[in-house]
Amino acid sequence: MSIKADIIHLFRPYYLYNILLSLSYIALKRIPGVCNYLFSTDNCEFDGRETEILFFLVIVVAIRTRKAGSMSMISYLSSSFVYTKVANLILWFNTDYRMGIIYGIIFILGTILFPEPTYAGPDRVTYFRGVQGLEEELERDKTVTWLVAFYTIWNPSCSTFAPIYAKLSNDFCLDTLKFGKVDIGRYPEAGKAYNVSDSSISKQLPTVLLFQDGKEVLRKPTLDSKGNVSKFIFSEENIKTAFGLTMLYDKCRSITKQKNKPHKE
Repeated sequence: MSIKADIIHLFRPYYLYNILLSLSYIALKRIPGVCNYLFSTDNCEFDGRETEILFFLVIVVAIRTRKAGSMSMISYLSSSFVYTKVANLILWFNTDYRMGIIYGIIFILGTILFPEPTYAGPDRVTYFRGVQGLEEELERDKTVTWLVAFYTIWNPSCSTFAPIYAKLSNDFCLDTLKFGKVDIGRYPEAGKAYNVSDSSISKQLPTVLLFQDGKEVLRKPTLDSKGNVSKFIFSEENIKTAFGLTMLYDKCRSITKQKNKPHKE
């Protein structure tokens, strides 16, 4: 996503609301007059406790966004909003429990009123309703190669990956090379069947699986023998490279031409 597109995204209600909540404590504590009234103090500076909380927040956000593989400004913001809002909640409660309650109510209402925007552009993706629909399609025609993304609608990394996956489907989809998605938040049995965790702390979201001859042959991110998740950044180029999409496309196009070739009497 370009910087221009990122800036346009920032003006959506979801991002404006979250940025305001994330900066609320710092901004109000540093504005003379407002600070004196809200915090009943003549000194509009952060005390030791507040400095510790803010410093810890910076460390947590940096670590979590790096582990998530976030690359763009929007990705970093989406990955950090939860932590910044929780830190603000702690800071407001630390100042006055009444302010903490008010902030908590605004936090919850905003989450309901301003959900994270999802990709709504064109794609050539088949959305499966659970594990049964996916397995029936895999068995129906084993000459078809499937790339299937397991995701949840609430995960920031999945939201960031959505337009990338849609573009790949538009660029590479064929009759014998198809793209699918399964919402394992809505259909958790699909996640269990293919060993993809939908936990709120899961490092497997999103997970992309490649199926050939009806069987899984490759997935990203991978799991080692101990069940640890290997880091994988879900960029367009990384997906193309990891799954060999260009070569896969050429191979599947040849199969498509062969299938569509008229038979001689």
